[in-house]
Amino acid sequence: MTTRAGGKYQGTSVSLWDLLYSKYITEEKRRELVQQYKSGSITIERFLEMILTIIEKQTTTTSSSSLVMCQPPETKVDSSTTTIITTVTETTEVQNFHGIRKDVTANELLESKIINEDLYKNLTAGKVTVTEISEMDSVRKYLKGTNSIAGVYLQSTKETLSIYEAKSKGLLTPGTSLVLLEAQAATGFVIDPVKNKRLSVEEAVAQRVVGSEWKNKLLSAERAVTGYKDPHTGNTISLFQALKKDLIVKDHGIRLLEAQIATGGIIDPVHSHRVPVQVAYTRGYFDEEMNKILSDPDDDTKGFFDPNTQENLTYLQLVERCVTDPITGLSLLVIAKKGEFYFFVDEATKLILKSTMTTRAGGKYQGTSVSLWDLLYSK
Repeated sequence: MTTRAGGKYQGTSVSLWDLLYSKYITEEKRRELVQQYKSGSITIERFLEMILTIIEKQTTTTSSSSLVMCQPPETKVDSSTTTIITTVTETTEVQNFHGIRKDVTANELLESKIINEDLYKNLTAGKVTVTEISEMDSVRKYLKGTNSIAGVYLQSTKETLSIYEAKSKGLLTPGTSLVLLEAQAATGFVIDPVKNKRLSVEEAVAQRVVGSEWKNKLLSAERAVTGYKDPHTGNTISLFQALKKDLIVKDHGIRLLEAQIATGGIIDPVHSHRVPVQVAYTRGYFDEEMNKILSDPDDDTKGFFDPNTQENLTYLQLVERCVTDPITGLSLLVIAKKGEFYFFVDEATKLILKSTMTTRAGGKYQGTSVSLWDLLYSK
């Protein structure tokens, strides 16, 4: 861990892993640094120094002052008396936030511990806007989530394909493709990585992003977002609750639940946003037993397949092997031809990067403790 990182990590303790995968480090630079470290040409200490230097340069060049424009008070003129009357209107109406499939109230975010009381009061007083709060990392994570595996990147041709198209071309097996598409549906939307569109299952089938033969399976996975119906009460229940009631197969449910957690958190289908783990416990969307299963994965719970190495992985592990599309920001699974060099960070190296922390990074990490991993994968 380190407390030397700048930027959003300023003043906090952050791991080298988090710095490596932060927005400050480009995909190309990340690969280069990891390769140098794995080959022994640089030490872990030098690795960290290089990451901190990159972040410092990034934050120094991008920092700029912002001009706040204030609208003057409205002025009215009473023509009968020629007296100038000045009125200042205070807006207390609070707009809703955009959730996964429907709007979310500020009160719901407060109750879900996504925003605190002070931020809520500032919002209602008009001191901060819905847009400003929505753009905070700590809030955006729960409203929008983080990237799921959106598609495939062909290393040899630098071509981007949808998961279904990769299956149609024989680059992914039907089983691997279906699992990845189910994970998309269960974390928010089916993704068209070529057009950068997020679609419901119905929309994805209509636009031929996926085949109609998988529609029912994907609609079932999509209920992890929109909610399952309790056959006894008729109430809307979460993925975990459906799993506990045996409404879905255990292995399938665990795989979808893991994908949700890996992309921002467990989804509350009633309120259409993700929730912190402790809130998920309170609402019955998660429990300690399931947390233990997902925190210590074995081969039985590693439900995702890397076609390049033939390994069974967790969803998070597979996401971390993806590349980021420089234009859309989507995560793409790399497909390398037989004999081609396939770059990925192995688990042992990843552990070292995540455990190496610094407080010397600049930019958004300024004054915070951040891992070399986060710095390496930063912007």
